[in-house]
Amino acid sequence: MTQTSTPTVPCQRRRFSVTGVVQGVGFRPFVHRVATELGLSGFVGNDSGAVFIEVQGPPSTVAEFSRRLVADAPPLAALADVFTTELAADLGADAGFQIVASRTADGAPTAVPADIAVCDDCVAELFNPSDRRYRHPFITCTNCGPRFTIIRGLPYDRPATTMADFPMCERCAADYHDPANRRFHAQPNACPDCGPSLWFAGPGLHLTEVDAALAAAQSALADGKIVAIKGIGGYHLACSPDDGVAVAALRQRKARRGKPFAVLVRDLEVARRYADVSAAEAAILTSPPRPIVLLRRRTDAPIAAEVAPGNPLLGLLLPYTPIHHLLLSRGPGSATPPPDAVVLTSANRSDDPICYTDDDAAKRLPPLTDAVLDHNRPIHVPCDDSVVRVVDERELPIRRSRGYVPLPVDLRRDGPPVLAVGAELKNTFCLTDGRRAFCSAHIGDMGTVATLKAFTQSVRQLCQIRGQPMRLAADLHPRYVTRNWADHIAGDRPLDLIQHHHAHVVSLLAEHQKLGEPIIGVAFDGTGYGCDDTVWGGEILRLGPDSHRFTRIGHLAETPLAGGDVAVRNPWRMALAHLWQARMPWTKDMAPVQAASAAELRLLRSQFATGRGCVPTTSMGRLFDAVASLLGVRQRIDYEGQAAIELEVLAASTDHSLTADAQSVPVHIDVGADGILDPAPMFAAIVGALRDGVEPAYIASSFHHAVATAVAEVVGLVADGTRTVGLTGGVFQNVLLLGACRRLLEEAGFTVLTHRIVPPNDGGLALGQAAISTLTALEEGTTACA
Repeated sequence: MTQTSTPTVPCQRRRFSVTGVVQGVGFRPFVHRVATELGLSGFVGNDSGAVFIEVQGPPSTVAEFSRRLVADAPPLAALADVFTTELAADLGADAGFQIVASRTADGAPTAVPADIAVCDDCVAELFNPSDRRYRHPFITCTNCGPRFTIIRGLPYDRPATTMADFPMCERCAADYHDPANRRFHAQPNACPDCGPSLWFAGPGLHLTEVDAALAAAQSALADGKIVAIKGIGGYHLACSPDDGVAVAALRQRKARRGKPFAVLVRDLEVARRYADVSAAEAAILTSPPRPIVLLRRRTDAPIAAEVAPGNPLLGLLLPYTPIHHLLLSRGPGSATPPPDAVVLTSANRSDDPICYTDDDAAKRLPPLTDAVLDHNRPIHVPCDDSVVRVVDERELPIRRSRGYVPLPVDLRRDGPPVLAVGAELKNTFCLTDGRRAFCSAHIGDMGTVATLKAFTQSVRQLCQIRGQPMRLAADLHPRYVTRNWADHIAGDRPLDLIQHHHAHVVSLLAEHQKLGEPIIGVAFDGTGYGCDDTVWGGEILRLGPDSHRFTRIGHLAETPLAGGDVAVRNPWRMALAHLWQARMPWTKDMAPVQAASAAELRLLRSQFATGRGCVPTTSMGRLFDAVASLLGVRQRIDYEGQAAIELEVLAASTDHSLTADAQSVPVHIDVGADGILDPAPMFAAIVGALRDGVEPAYIASSFHHAVATAVAEVVGLVADGTRTVGLTGGVFQNVLLLGACRRLLEEAGFTVLTHRIVPPNDGGLALGQAAISTLTALEEGTTACA
C-alpha cells in the first residue's frame, strides 16, 4: 500500500517596526484586529520609538497583512516609515495574536498624537440614557479625546499620562482589554465610577453632581455671568454672546480692547445662524481638530456688537469636549433653557499665557470670572485653540495649536536635534528629532515675564519627551527676548542666527517637503530685522539649492518709521510717512492729518526732515496700515493687524473684483529694474481718487489689485529661470491678497506655494529657523545674507 504525505504549508515570520503618529490613535488594536481576522499568530506592542509587530503564518497571508497595515491604518494614524525584517519561523510559538507590554528602546521617541474632538460614537453614548457612560463629562474612546495635553512620557500608556491617578473600574478594565471593544487600549478610558469628577463653584455654591453643576453653569450664563470652564488644554472664559453688558465686562476683565472673541456653537445649524458657511468651511468646522474657523458674519446674526467690534468676520467653533456638548444641551430636570452658543476665550489677561494648572487657576481666575466649571483631570501641557481661514476652498492656518500640535513635519533631512526658539510675536518654538520637526503649541507674545516662564516650561516639557538639542536657532534681532534666551542657554552649543524673512520662506519649503529646491520667496509682514540693521517687511528673496542661504533681489521702497512701536499702534503716522516719501503735501482734508494734533504733526515733520528717531523700513504691513489710515478706515489700533484686517474687509465689501476692471481706479505701484517696488505713484492716485469722490471700498479693492500686480511683475522680472514662488509672512493672512497673487502668478506660469501646515505669520517662523539650522549643521557652514 502506498502512503501519501500531506504537503507542509509554508510558514513565514516577519517583524515590523512602524514609526510616525502610531501611539494613542488605536494602532495596536487595529493591528490586533487585522492579524486575528487573517489567522496570524504573533504580537504587537509599543516602545518609546515605534510600534513593534511580529506576525507568523502562510506567506500569502503575511503579504496581505503587510498591505493592510498601510492601506487600512486608522484615520488618526500617520505612518512615517515601516521597516520589515524577515525572521526564521518559530514553529513552537503560541497560536493566536496578542498585545504585549510596552518596553523602552533606543533611538528617537515616537510622535505624540494631537488632541482629537470627541467622536460621534461617544457623543451618541453621552446622550443615550441606557448607556452606562450617559452624561459622563469625560467620555472617550480609542478614536477621540485628549492625547498631547495629558501625556507625561513615552511610550504612550496610562501610567505615563495624567490619567494615572484614576484606576479603571472592573467594567472599564474589561472594555480596555476586549479586542472587540472601541475602548480597547484607550488610555483615557473612564466612566462615572472611576473617572475624573466635574463640579461647579460660585459664590456660596459648590455642586459636585454632574447635572446640577452643568445646570448651575447654564443658569449663570443666562444671568449674564462670566464662567470659567476647564477644558482639554486650559481654562476658558465663557459668557452669553447676545449679552453686550456681559461681553463688555469680559473685555474689561481681560484688558482686551477690540480684538474679536470666538463663539462656540452647538452644531452646524446654529453656526449658519451666525455666519455664512461654505461646504469647505463646514468640513473644517466638523473635522477632528475642531479649530476656530473665521467666517463671514451674517448681518442678522443674534450676537452683541461687542463680540467682534466693527469686524464682519466671526470666529466659530463646534464642541470638541463632552463638557461642551453637555453645556449646550438640556439636562434632566433643568429649568434653564440651554444656550445654543457661548463666547469662548482663553482664561488669561491679554498678553499673558493661558491658565491651565489648579494652582494657576486659584491665583488668576478670581479677578476674571464669577464662577468656575472645573474638574480634576490634570492638564500636563497647555494648548490653546487653533484658528484657520479658508481660501479657495483650502485651509489657511492662522494659529496652529490644539488638534494639530505636535504632529511633526518631515524635513527629509536627517540632522542633529535643533531647538529653534521662534519669534517675538505669536511665538511658537520647534524641536527637531532627526528628520522630524515638532512645532509647539501657540505660546503668545513674548512681552511679559509670565509668557517667558510659560515658554521655558513648554520647552522643558517637549525636551523631556523628545530629547535635548545639540544646536539652537534664533532670530537675528539683537533685542528679541527669544534671541537673548537662546544666547543664555546655548552654552558651548552652536547658535545659528536666522534672518526673519529667510525663515519665513524656508518654513514654506519645509512644510511642502521641498528643502533644497529653488524658489522666489515673497515675504510680506510687519516687522523683521534686516541684514542691514533696518526694518524689513516687503521682501523678495531668491533661494537656490542651498536653502540655508538667500539673496535679497527685491523689496518695497524704504520709508521712514518714526517712533518704532508708536508708529505701529498709530497707522496715521505711517500714512504721513508715505506721503512725505512721495513728496505730497499734508492737507487738512486728509484723514491722517485730521487724526494728529498740531504738536504731533510738527514733531513728525522734524523727524522726517532730520532723520532723528527714524529707522528706514520696507514693511508691507505698514504700507497696508498707511492706506487704511488714508482711506479713513483706522487711525489707531487695539491689536496687531487690525487696520490691515479692516482694510481687507472694506475691499471685499464691493463687487469691484480683483481683476483687470479694478484698474478703473488707476492705482498702481511702480516696479523698478532693480526689483524695488515704489508705492509713491499709488499714494498720489489714492489722494486724487478720494478728492474725486470715489468710494473708499473701490480704492481699497484697487489697492489690493495693485499690490498683487506688482508682486507678479517683480517676480517675473527677477525670477531668472526659477519657476516656483512662495507667498509667506503675516500679510498673506489676507485671503483677498493671497488669492489675487496666486492667480496672477499661476497665469504667468509659476508654481505657487502657500501655507497649509504652519501659519504664514510669525507662528510658523520656528519651523523655518529649525530647517535652516539643520541644513547649516549638515554643511557645517554659516547662514549667509546676500
